Amino acid sequence: MIRYRFYPTLLNTFSRYLGGANISVQQLIDTINRVPVPTTEAQERGTTFEEAVVKGEGEERFQNDILEKFRKYLPRPIVETQVYCQYQIDDVLFYGYVDLIGKFKAVDIKTTASYRPGRYVHNHQNLYLHALKKRGIRLMEYLITDFREVYVESYPLTHPIDKQLEEIRLFKQFLEEHRERITDKKIFIGANDDPDARRK
Repeated sequence: MIRYRFYPTLLNTFSRYLGGANISVQQLIDTINRVPVPTTEAQERGTTFEEAVVKGEGEERFQNDILEKFRKYLPRPIVETQVYCQYQIDDVLFYGYVDLIGKFKAVDIKTTASYRPGRYVHNHQNLYLHALKKRGIRLMEYLITDFREVYVESYPLTHPIDKQLEEIRLFKQFLEEHRERITDKKIFIGANDDPDARRK
């Protein structure tokens, strides 16, 4: 029986909290409760860059050589964009949207102020691979730019996910310990709830 519904941004925030990032318990609970926060300039630029790369919208905001270099790494053809994924892990429904898929790989577009290799090795979006394997997807690829260079991280279906699974277990424990402070009850699935209800 499914009891929880998690998405990767939330799990990645919890991962940073566990790793000693400057995130308080209250900030984490605010994230769980989806307390609105203003969109940062960096987030807005990332969204605009993705639209420029994939849809050709707002291209004038970025250097043409970076756009062209980035596009060389996109799958051809692009089969689908904003692909809904879900994957059951014990009593958890993991769900979310990956930016695009080709015939054999899923691609997520990332922008950053500074890049370090292996940044996404334990990213919870790697679980999208297991949600998409029935569609023949065998590779999760992150295309990353700092607006100067383009970087690629590729993870196959065989890439270990032990760390992510352990963090999911710890996150369930955290939720139960702070259950009375959780106002977004969509994260918990009751007997009469529809676990497949899509909620980004």
